[in-house]
Amino acid sequence: MYNRLIILTGIAVLTLLSACGGKKEDTGEQKKDHDIKVNVKTMQPEKFAHYFQVSGSVEAIEDAFVSSEVPAQIRKIHVQEGQRVSKGQVLVSLNSAVISNTIDEIETALELATVLYEKQKELWDQKIGSEVQYLQAKNGKESLEEKLQTLKSQQAMYSIVAPFSGIIDEIYLREGEMASPGIQVMQLVNLDQLNINAAVSEFYLSHVKKGDTVLITFPAYKDIVLHEPVFRTGNVVNLDSRSFKIQVQIKNREEILKPNIISYIKIKDYETDSAMVVPSIIIKDEMARGGEKKNFVFVAIEKNGKAFVEKKYIVPGSTYVDRTEVLEGLEAGDKVIVDGYQLVTSGTEVKIKN
Repeated sequence: MYNRLIILTGIAVLTLLSACGGKKEDTGEQKKDHDIKVNVKTMQPEKFAHYFQVSGSVEAIEDAFVSSEVPAQIRKIHVQEGQRVSKGQVLVSLNSAVISNTIDEIETALELATVLYEKQKELWDQKIGSEVQYLQAKNGKESLEEKLQTLKSQQAMYSIVAPFSGIIDEIYLREGEMASPGIQVMQLVNLDQLNINAAVSEFYLSHVKKGDTVLITFPAYKDIVLHEPVFRTGNVVNLDSRSFKIQVQIKNREEILKPNIISYIKIKDYETDSAMVVPSIIIKDEMARGGEKKNFVFVAIEKNGKAFVEKKYIVPGSTYVDRTEVLEGLEAGDKVIVDGYQLVTSGTEVKIKN
């Protein structure tokens, strides 16, 4: 047993020595500084713009809950949900039996009154009869004519017509139910033109005016991007939200966009044609003496056919998306390292790829 233990121990030692001896020596050399390859951006003045974004709500310019002008029973609904209708088209017919019977009676009475008036006029033209009889006949006829005209105007109220062209979105009442003024019978909407309303902080009051072009996107329709002018700006700042209203009108001829969907409006509040612009990601910072934070970028300086890294302190300005304007610290012609910047330090020798 003792001999067996010695043999196993020996095998384990030999195995360990074999494993250690089997490791290959690291013959590779450390990567030299000048083997580091970088891409640079040669600085030149360029355009730069900054935008801020607000949420907007979409509403139809023509959107109405159609109701009746008179209380009456619904006799016939002539349209269906989703149907396209024209302005003036009859949507609903109400029960107008009572007023129709009254009109019939007035028309009959008017026929008689007209005959009496014409006969009385003939006599009066011949100086036969009294003027009072003539005037009574004339007044009776004209009174019935006015009454008939009034009744016919009232009769038109028993037909609910489309106030504008559009689509019947929803019908709330059924045939046989009572319709009354103020009670919604159906909803009619025209999707051809839409308003987009948004509340903008009063901080941007001087940056937004009528006619400014804004960029509009919709989370529900990611492929739709619109550039439209501001139609109007509000004249009052809301006391609670400290914001003012802006409105943009858009054409929606294909009727893809729907009322009440969410939209995002990007509004330009700063623009320059001569900015020094760098990718935001390459800007680094360090703490200077006194606890002040200083920003810098790495630039490539060429000397005697070689390129070396140098740290340049900068003053960054506005940032939009992934680009930052540099207000101070860079000049035209500076070669700012934009790729490989994370591999270098000040003084590193590099190769410029581009």
